[in-house]
Amino acid sequence: MSWKKDEDNDELGALLNLDRSSVLQEARVFNKTPIRPRQSRLILAKILFLLYRGDSIPTEDATNLFFSITKLFQCKDMSLRQMVYLTIKELSTISEDVIMVTSSLMKDMQPNSEIIYRANAIRALCKIVDPSMLPGIERLIKSAIVEKSPSIASAALVSSVHLFSDAKDVVRRWGNEASEALNGKGLSMGTSFFGSGSAQNKQVVSTSNIVQYHAMGLLYSIRQHDRMAVLKLVQTFSGQSKSGGWMSGPSPKLRSNMAYVMLIRYAVRVMESDSTLLPQLYAQLEEWMAHSSDMVSLEAARAVCQLRDVSSGPLTRAVSVLQMFLGSPRATARFAAIRTLNALARTHPEAVQPCNVDMESLITDKNRSVATFAITTLLKTGNEASVDRLMKQMQGFMAEISDEFKIIIAEAVRSLCRTFPSKHSLFLNFLSGILRDEGGYDFKRAAIEGIVDLAKNVPECKESALAHLCEFIEDCEFTKLSVRVLYFLGEEGPRTAKPTMYIRHIYNRVVLENAVVRAAAVNALAKFGGSSLADPALQQSVRVLLKRCLDDRDDEVRDRAAWALRMMNDESAKDKYVRDDSTFALVVLERRLVEYCADPNAPRKGRFSFEGVPRISRAQEEESRNQARLDSMDAALTGTTISAPTSSRAAGAGGLDSSEAPGTPTAGGASSSGLMDVFEQQAKYASQLNAIPEIAAFGDQPLVSSLKPAELSEAETEYVVRCIKHVYDGHIVFQFDITNTIPEQVIEQVEVVMVPEEEIEGVLEPVVVVPVPELKYDQPGTAYVAFAHTDPDTFPSVSFTCTLKFVVKECDPETGEPEEGDEGFDDEYSLEATDLGAGDFMQATYIPDSHALWESLGEDGEAIETFALANFDSIEECITNVSDILGMCPLEGALKPKSKAAHQAVFTGKWMGRTKAVARTRMTYQKGAGVTMELAVRSEDQSISELMVAAIA
Repeated sequence: MSWKKDEDNDELGALLNLDRSSVLQEARVFNKTPIRPRQSRLILAKILFLLYRGDSIPTEDATNLFFSITKLFQCKDMSLRQMVYLTIKELSTISEDVIMVTSSLMKDMQPNSEIIYRANAIRALCKIVDPSMLPGIERLIKSAIVEKSPSIASAALVSSVHLFSDAKDVVRRWGNEASEALNGKGLSMGTSFFGSGSAQNKQVVSTSNIVQYHAMGLLYSIRQHDRMAVLKLVQTFSGQSKSGGWMSGPSPKLRSNMAYVMLIRYAVRVMESDSTLLPQLYAQLEEWMAHSSDMVSLEAARAVCQLRDVSSGPLTRAVSVLQMFLGSPRATARFAAIRTLNALARTHPEAVQPCNVDMESLITDKNRSVATFAITTLLKTGNEASVDRLMKQMQGFMAEISDEFKIIIAEAVRSLCRTFPSKHSLFLNFLSGILRDEGGYDFKRAAIEGIVDLAKNVPECKESALAHLCEFIEDCEFTKLSVRVLYFLGEEGPRTAKPTMYIRHIYNRVVLENAVVRAAAVNALAKFGGSSLADPALQQSVRVLLKRCLDDRDDEVRDRAAWALRMMNDESAKDKYVRDDSTFALVVLERRLVEYCADPNAPRKGRFSFEGVPRISRAQEEESRNQARLDSMDAALTGTTISAPTSSRAAGAGGLDSSEAPGTPTAGGASSSGLMDVFEQQAKYASQLNAIPEIAAFGDQPLVSSLKPAELSEAETEYVVRCIKHVYDGHIVFQFDITNTIPEQVIEQVEVVMVPEEEIEGVLEPVVVVPVPELKYDQPGTAYVAFAHTDPDTFPSVSFTCTLKFVVKECDPETGEPEEGDEGFDDEYSLEATDLGAGDFMQATYIPDSHALWESLGEDGEAIETFALANFDSIEECITNVSDILGMCPLEGALKPKSKAAHQAVFTGKWMGRTKAVARTRMTYQKGAGVTMELAVRSEDQSISELMVAAIA
């Protein structure tokens, strides 16, 4: 499409003030004869502009416009035809009967058509075609994939990728053609987008090799669920300079650097799924790091840096490659290298330290983005002596960078606050200084959170940090940030030596700010008045201020003030609303509220109950948010997406660091956010159970669900099975997540047969078995076995022998469909035994003030016993296993012993989600003798305490 600069300036300017009605009126010119190409192009451009701007066109008008545009196929003008294709694609989603244009598009797809027609016609046709009609054009698409013209082949490949989600079975049949395109067979390096056999077109040589990139993407879409096929794809294009290697004969040649990048990403996925291939693929990644293309080298180095549990050898070589690119004359290469090193420095700072000298030279880089990453990386890898110099250099160019990079710097300083607490005054001055600079909400929020972290983790600077926050809210333009600061002042202010100095700043917000901030200020005042540290004079001052708030013009502020005054006169209300440091697991609470509101029978069942919602501490909730923030930041720095959280048991090494507050629960896994992931997974389980009528009859929600799935088979076996237990009031449900790993088989009527190894008659009776109707390759399914708990006073400890029974049918690995006429045969597969123990009836939940609860329960509900555990080689290993067995929430750094010789731990929980229980352990370790442990459990029911102690025995 050509534009004449001197003639069309007015027409292009008119696009900014387009009106839909006038454009539709102008579109009537499409029906006139002869067709006017230039005028029609301009009107089509206006239509596209309207659509891209977000204007809506009614379906009837869009349909009439669509069929008017199809009349333009009579004109052979190439520029007009391109605009027709683009407009048809955009209107196809809002018009009716668009399939009528198929014949015109198929005519342009014929081999004797112009190349420019064929490529665009393929894109347009695949956009509007119905999946049921795809077999009719399959021959044309397959021939286009192997076409010698790169533009036609790329158009067919990209369209196939888009079609795959709607017509997987059809597109899978195009795998051979995609392989041929990837191998470069028959692909011409001649005519490209405007090239054709006619003399009127100029011959343009294509050197992009983009076809291989698109073919690689299509092949992976087809084979992504077949691990062996993906491995074969990676192996086929590995070791290109060698013969033999993994495969006999020379490997095919990849000419596209972007295809190499995709291949590296696929190789990483293979490495993550099969650890036995790590040595071979590590060697291949090292070969790719020496590739002549910077793009490929950087991607290979980045892939190594992002691998989980990467060994020091490959990581050192990857860092050396990135170090080389730090001195590149191209800013893009420097930026890619320093960004990867910045993300790596968070998990492996010692591996990045050899690059410190090179990174220091980048601090003065003219590209301020590179300089920002250089400084923040040095802050992570440097020592305490270098912090002062780096902070001064940062202050020099804060005004020259965008908010996005200011946030990165603020987050880096926030991380340093815990690493070098002795430098708190330097960090606090820097963060308070950038608060005074101009910036957006996200930037100011990052600085505020940094100051909040300092106040929490460095007691020496708490009062100075609170003073800076008070100064900030005096002139804060963001309501959310004012509310955040007021909340923090309400939490920490009452614990300071002079709480009255903060009350003045808080009350100023009641006088000067909007209703939202005034309401938050009232809550903060209530926390000062309800604090256990508040003296009578302070409480009286707070009452006077709150009474003034009763005359506020906003009803929310008045209501909060009235509530606060009443609460201050009730000690039990203070304990419940102000001094309680626990909160609900919001993920579970939200899901259960949504299900309650969606249940049409909810009014008859009564009011919503909070009893079954697990509780966590506010410190744990904050830690979970911090982990999510760090994950989001890593994803932004590395350009990757955030993977779904994996549920892990509240056990193992982890929890908070040694500076955590007493009484704070640990999550057990890598961080305290692990238990939040478990709660989220349990909420999903509950939704799945409610969708099964036989199990939904047991109750709205299970009282207790397993924290950790029990693996009943190895990951490398034919069938991978995991067991999750759900305890209802009167029933126990065993959930079996099953995955078929055999591509050539489909298994049907899949169920698990459970046989108790001990006598359970009169206690447990099988009542429901829910099989999986069909299980295809790599598509997980879930089977259920439910038992009625007929004796509510008896809680059995029993093992079940499990056997997987199913019908096997042979299938086509490409389509996954069973062969016709194959009735299959019965088969079974032995699984590991699964146990039902006392810990399966215990809900891991945080109970505030565990010491007070322990004293209130008294010795009447206590059971205590000493165990000699000679089979454990460390206290950490022992406490992890004890936590698994008890199924309770660990507190006070329970899973992270500070001493190798002795350790104490506290656990809390609720039996069947109702009866509170506290467990205390004391352990000593002696080499050769193992661990000696004393376990004491107190609960509201003596029998429960005895069951928990007996579970260890």
